Amino acid sequence: MCTQLRNRWLCLELPTTEYTYAWELQSRVVAARKDKSIDTNVVILCEHSPVFTLGRRGGQNNLVVSRHFLKEARVPVIQVERGGNITYHGPGQLVAYPIVDLRMARLAVTDYVQALEEVMIRAAAHWGIEAERNRANRGVWVGNNKLGSVGIAVRRGISFHGIALNVNISLTPFEWMNPCGLQGIGMTSMRHELSRKAPMAGVRENVRHQFEAVFGIELVTTTMPELERHLKEPAGFDHVRHTQTYFVGQDDSTPGNETEQTKAPLVEAESSVGARI
Repeated sequence: MCTQLRNRWLCLELPTTEYTYAWELQSRVVAARKDKSIDTNVVILCEHSPVFTLGRRGGQNNLVVSRHFLKEARVPVIQVERGGNITYHGPGQLVAYPIVDLRMARLAVTDYVQALEEVMIRAAAHWGIEAERNRANRGVWVGNNKLGSVGIAVRRGISFHGIALNVNISLTPFEWMNPCGLQGIGMTSMRHELSRKAPMAGVRENVRHQFEAVFGIELVTTTMPELERHLKEPAGFDHVRHTQTYFVGQDDSTPGNETEQTKAPLVEAESSVGARI
């Protein structure tokens, strides 16, 4: 458990949300933390519509399906600034985005990542699933199968992005890529391990509890209108310039032959660690 003194963080719970909306929201909260418009850390909980994201290590070459296939499936691929390789998000996966001032919390990046893993390990244990860390790759695992992922970015001491816990998510889209860029590993979910659906509302509640226990804090529920009062209007959302949706306006091709795409540079971050499959 982290030794940080008990304090209050805000918690915003969203329904199934488009990835770019949540990404922009994180960027606005990071800016508000930097200029002290918000004087506490914020945790955003949500699920996402289907999307692949690529981390700072890339991962495009780990897609094993064509652009035409993704176009037909209506699944975009987006380059972001978090650590790690390729990952998939979709309905039934609980995503938590803590926006945390690591300096104020007196947390080293490695300790913070381990704490995020601990949140997922404890949440899984609450439902009778024995998950653990794996030296080969960040996140939490059940045997050789990955149950939850971690990928963060740190900008001027403030961490964003976060964790993704597979609850009832379909495992099929994970077969469309090489998870983490590693061979011989698989993906799992709470539903698969339990042989039944896990109640998402209950998992959300328990993950909130585990954040409080691991970080020694109290999560105070906030709403989007309340949070908006402390946020600046988005200035065109610079991250959009760095978004790559590979199938748009392109013909079918095998992965790795994207000769026409525009390669925009990543948004710079001071530190970026962790891995998402």
